[in-house]
Amino acid sequence: MSYLRYVRLIGTMHVSPRSREEVLRTILSERPHAVAIELDRARFLAMNEEKKLTLEESLRFGRKGLINYVLAKVEEKLGEEFGMKPGEEMKAAINAAQTLGVPLYLIDEDINLILSKILAAPGREKLLMALEALGIFLPVKSGEIADPMAEYRVMMIQFRRRYPYLYRVLVEERNEVMARNLISIVENLKLWGVKRPRVVAVVGLGHKPGIEHLLDRAKERRFLSPYWTTGAV
Repeated sequence: MSYLRYVRLIGTMHVSPRSREEVLRTILSERPHAVAIELDRARFLAMNEEKKLTLEESLRFGRKGLINYVLAKVEEKLGEEFGMKPGEEMKAAINAAQTLGVPLYLIDEDINLILSKILAAPGREKLLMALEALGIFLPVKSGEIADPMAEYRVMMIQFRRRYPYLYRVLVEERNEVMARNLISIVENLKLWGVKRPRVVAVVGLGHKPGIEHLLDRAKERRFLSPYWTTGAV
C-alpha cells in the first residue's frame, strides 16, 4: 500500500482566487487529521507579519536577498494578472486548520538553502532568469486569461525546457523534501494512535504530480525521515 492513500494533495496556482476557494472547500469537507502547506518557517513568519522588504533592505542580505526580492516581485505581478495576492491560498489553509483544530505542518525546504541553490545555477540560466525577470516589470497590456490552470501548466513546461538546473532544484528536489515530510507526518499520526490518518497538503500546481508519484511509489512502513526539519506550528 502506498502513502498516497493517506494524503490528499491540492495543487494550486499561488495567485488564483479559484485555488483559495478550493483549498477552503476541500479542507473543511475532508476534515483531515493534519494540514500541510508548501512553506518553511521563515516564509511562514514573514507571511504572517505581512511585511514587504524594500529593495534597499533586500540588498543588505547580499545576492540571496536580491534574488528573494525579485522572486517576490514576480509573484506580485502575477497576482495582479490573476486577481489575488501571492500566499492567499496558504492563509486559507492555515485558517481552515485553525477552524478544525488540527495541527498545521510546514513541509517545504528551507528558503536559505533554496536561494543558495539558485546562486549556484549555471551562468546561462542566471542570465536568462535576470532578463525574463526584468521583462515582468514592463507595462505589457494583456487580455483576459481564459484558462489560468492551462496557462500555468504551459508555463511549467516552458520553465523546465529553459532552466533544466533550476527546474531540478526548485521543483524536483523540493518534491522529494515535501514527500519525505508528508510520509513523516503520516507515520507520526499513526504513532499518536490514528489508525488511518488523513492529511491534506496544499502545494503549487507544478509540485502536485511529482509528489503524488513519490508518495505512490513509497511502500508503507514505520518511517521517520532523517530529513524531517519541520513540525506542527
